[in-house]
Amino acid sequence: MKIDFEKIDDVNGVVTVSIEEADYADAVKKELKRIGKTHPEPGFRAGHVPASILEKKYGKGVKYDVVSKKVGEALYSYIEENKLPVLGQPVPFKENDLNPDETRFTLKFKVGVAPELNVKADKDVKIPYYNIDITDEIIDKQDDHMRARFGKQVPGDEVNETALVKGVITELNEDGSVKEGGVVVENGILAPQYFKSEDQKKLFIGKKVGDKVVFNPWATCEGNPAELSSMLNVDKADVDEYKGDFQMDIKEIIVLKPAELGEEYYKEAFGENGNVTDEKSYRAALKAMISNSVAPDEFYRFTIDARDAFMKEVENTPLPDDVLKEFLIINNKDVNDDNVDEVYNGMKKSLLWDLTKEALAKQLDVKVTDEDLKEMAKSMARQQFAQYGMANAPEEAVERFAGDILKDTKNLDQIKARTADMKFFNTLKNAVTLEEKTVSADDFNALFKDDNAAE
Repeated sequence: MKIDFEKIDDVNGVVTVSIEEADYADAVKKELKRIGKTHPEPGFRAGHVPASILEKKYGKGVKYDVVSKKVGEALYSYIEENKLPVLGQPVPFKENDLNPDETRFTLKFKVGVAPELNVKADKDVKIPYYNIDITDEIIDKQDDHMRARFGKQVPGDEVNETALVKGVITELNEDGSVKEGGVVVENGILAPQYFKSEDQKKLFIGKKVGDKVVFNPWATCEGNPAELSSMLNVDKADVDEYKGDFQMDIKEIIVLKPAELGEEYYKEAFGENGNVTDEKSYRAALKAMISNSVAPDEFYRFTIDARDAFMKEVENTPLPDDVLKEFLIINNKDVNDDNVDEVYNGMKKSLLWDLTKEALAKQLDVKVTDEDLKEMAKSMARQQFAQYGMANAPEEAVERFAGDILKDTKNLDQIKARTADMKFFNTLKNAVTLEEKTVSADDFNALFKDDNAAE
């Protein structure tokens, strides 16, 4: 078998595969023999069918299949052994002919070749890096959140935004009088902060123990059967019968009392080794906490700006458009001559970025190690613990959870890809010059709105 590669231009080439009878004859005989053992013919038992009959009945089809398989295997072996940077897959010429009456075949394949990209990541490359300004106002909001989180529920004087209201809930007639034989919930509990209707919520704000409030349970939850059933102690199947007004006689108000600043709260919020001892160190710890929480967003913004910077350098790089379009049509039943341009243009930018990133990663010698995977898994574990309110999970628990994450083979490829991406951009960040800018949270968020507007 003979294989030749001819480069047509920087991004297109042709591979020619020539195959002689000697290259496939033994494989054809072997396959016919296998068929003879498994396919009985009239007058013959399986395994005793004459070769001439097998050849006459199955020979041409077997030859076609065997030659196709050998050509395909040889083609991909040649590409791999010669390290041809092929994009997509080889596309067979329409003129290719596998006439089974012939013994010698010459088949040609179009190949799209990845372009050589002249990109380099060094200190001459300048990329903006946005740092969010952590203002006193932002720290105050975090303080409110933290103290509420570690606060306690206590009896209150009046209903505020987060209060629980306890009392007797009674069904009313349309004229506002108590409905005889109607629903009465002696130990009703309401949380106005979760009402879906702002108007219904306002009815309770500022009310005190002993006050009566006329409200509409149906409106508080938009008729949700589960919520109405729980609120009124009625069957879910019957909730449509209770669309009218009810009255609540307030017996008790429970409000959230925020945690007070002090040693007990500092230790509870930041742990024994949190180094928080007074209000100054407390606010410094809050600022550090916020900075850590927004760091991933700041880094993500960098990845966008880095991509944009390098894409400007390569945006006019030619690609083997025609070959890739043919490849799309052949391999996707939903792609045809009418929509292939739209589909291809939608993926072209992403393909060019993948090639650019691959070139930069090679230049920067980015390699993912087992330790990198472990650190990524630990980061994912910490995020999971944080979602459950464990901001300072023990390292032993993090290690154990990370091990479980890496044992999950279903998600391992995704973790590897995420780790490779993270390491690439971290390495890139250290290689280029960062033009650091401190911006407000609003201005930072506006950067993403500008991206959407540009698209």
